[in-house]
Amino acid sequence: MMGSEAQAGISDRNVWIITGIAILILLLSLPLAVLFGVRFTYTLQTVTLGGALLGAVSGTVGSFAVLRKQSLLGDALSHAALPGVGIAFLVAGRQLWALLAGAAIAGLIGVWFINLVTRNTRIKQDTAMGIVLTGWFALGIGILAFIQQRPDASQAGLDSFIFGQAAAMVRSDLYTLAGVGAALILVIALAWKEFKLITFDPDFAAANGFPIRFITGLLLALLVMTVVLGLQLAGVVLMVGLLIAPGVAARQWTNKLGQMVVLAGVIGAASGGAGAVASALDRDLPTGPLIIVFAALFVLISIFFAPGRGMLWVWNLRRRNRTEHAADNVLKFVIEYGRSHNDPNKPVSSEFLEGVLGSSARRGIRELLLSGRLSADEDGYRLTPGETRDLPEGG
Repeated sequence: MMGSEAQAGISDRNVWIITGIAILILLLSLPLAVLFGVRFTYTLQTVTLGGALLGAVSGTVGSFAVLRKQSLLGDALSHAALPGVGIAFLVAGRQLWALLAGAAIAGLIGVWFINLVTRNTRIKQDTAMGIVLTGWFALGIGILAFIQQRPDASQAGLDSFIFGQAAAMVRSDLYTLAGVGAALILVIALAWKEFKLITFDPDFAAANGFPIRFITGLLLALLVMTVVLGLQLAGVVLMVGLLIAPGVAARQWTNKLGQMVVLAGVIGAASGGAGAVASALDRDLPTGPLIIVFAALFVLISIFFAPGRGMLWVWNLRRRNRTEHAADNVLKFVIEYGRSHNDPNKPVSSEFLEGVLGSSARRGIRELLLSGRLSADEDGYRLTPGETRDLPEGG
């Protein structure tokens, strides 16, 4: 019980560490931008707030895709939205609400097609998502190419949905983003138990009468809506990065779903805000890609430095295990050497130890000397008096 409480305390501390790093990066981006002569104009304020809101929503919703091992699904949905944008333009013109509605419908059709294929054929889900990703995106490119050939100028900038065009955001878009984002997070809060069950134990949820298809469909609809929200800011190509990266980074720091979802939202908000501010350093710096760069930066920090899962932590643990193993081998050999000579204090030379145990003997000797379990003199290495007294009798 005490061990689990201590582990929980370590997990909580890890979350606070990365939360502090995320907030620090976001806060430092503001004075640094001013130092480099950036003026927080109406456009920059709108884009920064929009990036932070989109990042928070994307990180929160995308956490479930990460845990359900459906990261490719976000990529498929974002690419599937492009033909919807083109068809909506042909039907309703350059109305933003129509373009986003078309993107949402195309994304939902993509989800329906993936489910249809996986349920009725032997094709696996990742293959079906790959078909949707490439097929829908190619169709969207073709529709946009057709639109670009039209004689009027109303289609100008329509291809910005591929990579995003943050500078086109206005306050009304910000209000829409905030309202829809709040609704999505509210749905997650209301269906928290159901989402948690289908994420970690769908068989148990099905056995207890939960409507698995409906809950899964609802979660996929949230993913589609999140992708649609980010089309104007990040575009169909980069939106998957903002949807997945915060969840991947947060997963390295905690084992608790609630902490992971909140932390992913914080990392997403910091990435969106800092990326938007950084893009203002030069007019040629694109906002969407820089937001993804900051999100990837958080992923790299988490992969390398997160306690328990980080690569540096794992490397140190492996090094420690090798050292302890080498020390155990040296200690056992010194003990057996003393017993074979009927003298527990019989010294052993380093050359002899290395000749028998190999190069790892040096690591083991160094560890035993530091821990005081082995002593050294001109004759070689021998057990310390305390280790000698503790030796068991016999072999």
